Amino acid sequence: MNVCLGAAGRSLGRCRGRLVIQAVQGSLLPASDFHQRAGNSPSISKGIDERWDDTAMAGGKAVKGKPAPQRFQGIQFQKSKGQHILKNPLLVQSIVQKAGLKSTDIVLEIGPGTGNLTMKLLEVCKKVVAVELDPRMVLEVTRRVQGTPYANKLQVIQGDILKTELPYFDVCVANVPYQISSPITFKLLSHRPLFRCAVIMFQKEFAQRLVAQPGDSLFCRLSVNTQLLARVFHLLKVGKNNFRPPPKVDSSVVRIEPRNPLPPINFKEWDGLIRLCFNRKNKTLGSIFRQKAVLALIERNYKTFQALQEASGSEVPAVDPSILGDLAEDHSMEVDMNADGDGMEVEEEDGQQGNAYFKEKCLAVLAEGNYEDKRSSKLTQDDFLRLLALFNKSGIHFT
Repeated sequence: MNVCLGAAGRSLGRCRGRLVIQAVQGSLLPASDFHQRAGNSPSISKGIDERWDDTAMAGGKAVKGKPAPQRFQGIQFQKSKGQHILKNPLLVQSIVQKAGLKSTDIVLEIGPGTGNLTMKLLEVCKKVVAVELDPRMVLEVTRRVQGTPYANKLQVIQGDILKTELPYFDVCVANVPYQISSPITFKLLSHRPLFRCAVIMFQKEFAQRLVAQPGDSLFCRLSVNTQLLARVFHLLKVGKNNFRPPPKVDSSVVRIEPRNPLPPINFKEWDGLIRLCFNRKNKTLGSIFRQKAVLALIERNYKTFQALQEASGSEVPAVDPSILGDLAEDHSMEVDMNADGDGMEVEEEDGQQGNAYFKEKCLAVLAEGNYEDKRSSKLTQDDFLRLLALFNKSGIHFT
């Protein structure tokens, strides 16, 4: 027996846009079954499709005209964990199309939530591996594929994406929690074997920083480090009203294509140089490498590097590129300057012979590459690679 959550006695045909449930064992009637039993009525089907994601499971309440904006089938979303579910089906379809999936692809989805994107991915690829931290979401996305042809194509891993060892995948498609965007990005880019591409939803400003070019106001360490490892393209702007519950900011979808092969560099050294350069990105490099704090840091690194080299008898090995994702935690190559960012420059009469020596070496390197009067905010990827090579050639290291 079908019961409409409307005024008693109204006909089924007048239940447009209302939730229809099956009064058998208190369970929801699947939308596909309802469409069949209702004779595939276009008006009723339209109403069910529009409201399906807003309904509550048995035991929840549906308030007339006021669907609970922060619940999905009895699940209360937790904004503090970045749970914002993409609800626009056209946008979901567009993301899937821009991923360029093949029928043989294995797709990694990070944070499937209630499965809106997952279901579309399953339609076009060989397999979806979904990593989800919230056990309620794991249960929900698993329920959605039960009894469908896609049940054997979905693998759900419950756990923290940052602590999970990722399996092989061809493409990553995800709407990630914004507060862990950077570590997720660099975890993916350090994954081996390399994947073909990732199509990911980020907070708008984070996405803009990923794709920023030299001279752009948002060009920063994140831009340089990401573009060292991958080509990044902006695909879509996404308004906050496309989510449930809506976040406070707009979003963007980007496409990330890992570079292969990567530059043969020590990534920790690279990160050390980039930290120094972007500590005051609008100052000239000549000014940065005249600062007492910078030169003292370079001197310490020089002595440490020499000691490690003598102990190991070889070059210090390159480290995992995921180190580039530590945008906030690692302060080893950051220096303190005064409030104006000017710092104190080393003068010969200061008596600091060590600093004066390294000042001379640094300025000689900058002069050789014609970088003394240039600013970090204007340098290209090739400029930074050349600058690192020149410093290393002169015996100056940044780790």
